[in-house]
Amino acid sequence: MTDQRRNLYFYYHQKTELQDKLEALFQLARDNDFQIVENSKDANIVIAVGGDGAFLQAVRKTGFRQDCLYVGIRSENEAGLYCDFNIDDHDEMIEAMKNAEVEVRRFPVIDTTINDESTFSCLNECSVRSTLIKSIVIDVYIDDLHFETFRGDGLIIATPTGSTAYNKSINGAVVDPKLPCFQISELASLNNNRYRTLGSSFILSGERTLNLKVRQDGNDYPIIGMDNEAFSIRNIHDVTVNLSEKVIKTVKLKNNTYWDRVKRTFL
Repeated sequence: MTDQRRNLYFYYHQKTELQDKLEALFQLARDNDFQIVENSKDANIVIAVGGDGAFLQAVRKTGFRQDCLYVGIRSENEAGLYCDFNIDDHDEMIEAMKNAEVEVRRFPVIDTTINDESTFSCLNECSVRSTLIKSIVIDVYIDDLHFETFRGDGLIIATPTGSTAYNKSINGAVVDPKLPCFQISELASLNNNRYRTLGSSFILSGERTLNLKVRQDGNDYPIIGMDNEAFSIRNIHDVTVNLSEKVIKTVKLKNNTYWDRVKRTFL
């Protein structure tokens, strides 16, 4: 680890049972010439403690920073696709960082623009779902070409790393994060003699633009999910998704590839 990357910011939820382990980790960092900062803007490395959910929150709360590294630490013995380290193995983490036993991986991000006004970044996925007990109707455009009219519970637009989360639960594909792309999956689509959609997930190149036009039929207050947060935005009529120029740079152990973690998590 270079001298330029010695400022650490820890993001975690206040839990009594976690505090003792964190204090030991803080002291170990100080003993190895790392400085712990109180403001994430002063950090070169943002460390999320708690699991994949905490990692997603840390990235969002710190503004998808492009000038720092993100590190994920599991606080419990559970699989994590964003977390390479376990809090009980912090000696190994410090040793790995000091001796260059880590590599930097880059995860794609998507940008979602609502009504041509507000843009939100997502590391996992963006979902558009009905809030009423009726199907939502969305006209789907790819590069300004009308592709289909969707009727159902909603759509999920997933990044490659988000393909293993919500997207996978509805039989979407698991995508290699080295591919600059995003995936669109259906939630309970209606397919019969009257309504017809593709009926399967499809993957778009990062050079494509996806545009979703929500039909204003009383279901124009959908829930917009951004990673693990829900946003309540009124009168949504247009959702545009592009692959972002941003990437999230994370630290990984050299012997711990993305597919190693997929295998541990699901197989």
